[in-house]
This record gives sequence, structure tokens and C-alpha cells, in this order.
Amino acid sequence: MRVVPALGHLAVRMITNGVVDRTVQNWIADEHSRSTVKNTIAVLVRVMEQAVRDGIIKVNPARMTGSQKLYKQAEDELLDPRALALPDLETLVVLADALVAASHDQYRGWGDVVVFAACTAARIGEVSGCRVGDIDTTQWIRTVRRQTTPAPGGLTDKGTKGKRARKVPIVEEIRPLVAQRVLSAGPNPDARLFTGPRGGRISTAVLRDATHWDDVVTKPGYEHLRRHDLRHTGLTWFADAVVQVHVLRRIAGHGSLTTTQRYHPALPTPRRTQDHGRRGGGLRTPQRAPRTSLAAEPDRRDPLTPVKGAGPHLVPKNDQGPVSDTSETGPDLRLSRVGTTGFEPATP
Repeated sequence: MRVVPALGHLAVRMITNGVVDRTVQNWIADEHSRSTVKNTIAVLVRVMEQAVRDGIIKVNPARMTGSQKLYKQAEDELLDPRALALPDLETLVVLADALVAASHDQYRGWGDVVVFAACTAARIGEVSGCRVGDIDTTQWIRTVRRQTTPAPGGLTDKGTKGKRARKVPIVEEIRPLVAQRVLSAGPNPDARLFTGPRGGRISTAVLRDATHWDDVVTKPGYEHLRRHDLRHTGLTWFADAVVQVHVLRRIAGHGSLTTTQRYHPALPTPRRTQDHGRRGGGLRTPQRAPRTSLAAEPDRRDPLTPVKGAGPHLVPKNDQGPVSDTSETGPDLRLSRVGTTGFEPATP
């Protein structure tokens, strides 16, 4: 269930210590438990040990040490995910431009992928799996239905991590970028919104190699930034924009409410309490905490400032086959601007 999708497409001789290390980090980032990761590594060790006995390789790369240290590091990061977020949209655009400049032929699509992933709190696989039909340009809502992940034989499309669709608002600052992408992809609703320079699917490894990611993010001091950490940026900005924690949870698709609260501990938690003081008392939900007035926070700035140079960027058309969608649609998450505090759910 984990080894084959992650490494099954690679020849045995291509599975190195670095590949195993990155794979384990991805499993940890996917929030698998310690026992799950440990048991998965054990399976991988046995498979690679057989390759050693067969004379295919000389050393078993899966016999790694320090997996517990990696897990602790990941847990420390997840305790304060806001520390992994970029400070503002200008910084994100500068980083995207630097990645484009470092890529072959300066393909603008790489920058669009980075901006879109950060501003919609999407995983790279969810960006690659985004189709034209998933974008509602009337309500400016994106429905996350699928993700593109490595599999034996290449990349494949499958359902979302939570096995259900979710709706994510598209903020005003990236709407020109999204509109141009939709226009460039053509009328086919199954066309991919983001592709590589040759029209291929995008993955974490493709983005890393094409943009020289590790070298580019190190120069401005973001050496801790990995491809999936762009999601922390988007969730942090959304946390500063929404009012209720359950709204942020639906946008993020988190299975645990505790994970959502780490992005904004000040968000009210929708918990139910037993009322014993009234006759026939039942469960009632506490009232939402009042919003802080603008006068109380005169120095607070909107983290979503206009994108510079987010104009038209043509990309190759792509006519990949359709993917079945059996997921349920989520609630209406349309957002409206409220002063400089960000967004909140629109009143029905």
C-alpha cells in the first residue's frame, strides 16, 4: 500500500539511501503513525535484502538509521506549522520568479504552480490533478477531487487523501492567473490546468529537478522549505482570514481538528457541552467569539496583497483522459472581504 506506490516505478538499482530517506519523510509528512512507518520500512528492508542476496545490489539502502529522529523533527515542525509559512505574497512571488529563472527555458508554468499551490493550500499532487472542470470561475471555488501520485509505470491519478472532495476558495489575487490557465487549457473540462513544458504531469520530483529547488530556496534562507511545505503557507493565510475553525478544517481537508488548530490556536473550537441547568437540557454549541475590531489592530496588514506580474502565461494544451469522480461535494465556502482582516463565510 505504501512501498509500491512510492518506489514501485523505480528499478532496484535506482533505490538509493537518499531515495529511501525522502520516501520515509514523505510518509511522515502524510501523517502516518510511528508504527505504520516502522512496519512499512520493515517490509522495504526485506524486499531490498532479497535483492542483496540475488546479487542485484551490494548494500541494502533501506537499512537506515535515524528514522525516529526524522519522525521527531517532523513532529516538532507540525507543532508550529506557521513557522514553515512564507511571510507574505510578495515573498512567494519573488520565490516563484527565482524558480522560473533557474529552470530550463525559464518556463513560466513552474512559477504558476508554486503560487497556486501556496495560495490554495494544495499539495503538489493536487495541483497536478486539477482539471478545468474543477474550477468554478463564477463563484471562484476550486473543488479538489483527485491527486497525481507516483505509481508503478509512472504517475497516476487517484482520489484525494481524505477520500472525499473538498471546496477551496480562490482568492482575488490569483484569479487572473487561474483565468488565464483555464483559457489556455481549452474547452475540454478534463484538460489539466497545470502541466510541464511538454504537457506532462507534474510531481514533487519533477518540480524539484526542473527548478533546481534545493539550490534556489537555500539562497534566501528557506532551506527548510520543501515542496509540500507550500501548503503550510496557504493554510496559515487562510487561518488569518476565516473566523471558525471548522471552516478552515473543510478547506484543508484535515481528519483531525487538532491539526487544524495548530495553524491558528486563537480560532474558536466548535465543541458541545452538556447543559444540566435547564429542564430537558440537551447539547448546545457555544457562541462564536466576537471578531476583533479594526481599530484594535491598526498595524495588522492583509497578507494577501496583489500578485505582481500575474498576467497571461500561455501553456500547452493537454487532453488527458477523464477521471471518475465519486466524491461528495462540500459546503459553500464563498468568501467575501472584510476590511483588512481577510475573508469570512458569506451570509446565505
